[in-house]
Amino acid sequence: MRSPRRAPRSDAQENRARIIETARAAFTAEPAVSLQAIAKAAGVGQGTMYRHFPHREALLLAVYEEELDALVARAARLLDEHGPLEALRLWFEQVAADGRSTRGAAQAVDAATRAGRHHPPVVAALDLLLQAGKEARQVRPDAEADEILLLGTCLWRADGGPVGPDRSRRLLTVIIDGLRAP
Repeated sequence: MRSPRRAPRSDAQENRARIIETARAAFTAEPAVSLQAIAKAAGVGQGTMYRHFPHREALLLAVYEEELDALVARAARLLDEHGPLEALRLWFEQVAADGRSTRGAAQAVDAATRAGRHHPPVVAALDLLLQAGKEARQVRPDAEADEILLLGTCLWRADGGPVGPDRSRRLLTVIIDGLRAP
């Protein structure tokens, strides 16, 4: 019989959070940064780093998941503060800005889109924004979250290359205008 699993100690949780936060900044500044450099900057030993993240991909995934969680949470907050179309525009602006700065959320959405699947909470967050717009009769009734997410990838990459902020704003205007209810 297995003994119940204990929750991680608070210092272990703090170390993990500090590593992720340090990695986020480090990956943004230098995508090829070493795990050793991240551990040193986070103030932890390599053993601690590898206990939490046995390889680079595990750390990248943790950073991406936090970015995605923040993106998902942002949808509801934006709806509390803005009308549906404005909330949708602001949400996509954040995703595009993340993509241009090589941050996790847009990269994870982009990778999932290229693989033909989406992160379900991201689709649900976008669906929340679209449904609010449909209920307010601001968004066309046939708009589907997974299709709009695929369309939205043009905001941070086109033909495999990055999209600048001016072009991204113009593209987002076209997307939002195309989503408006007749």
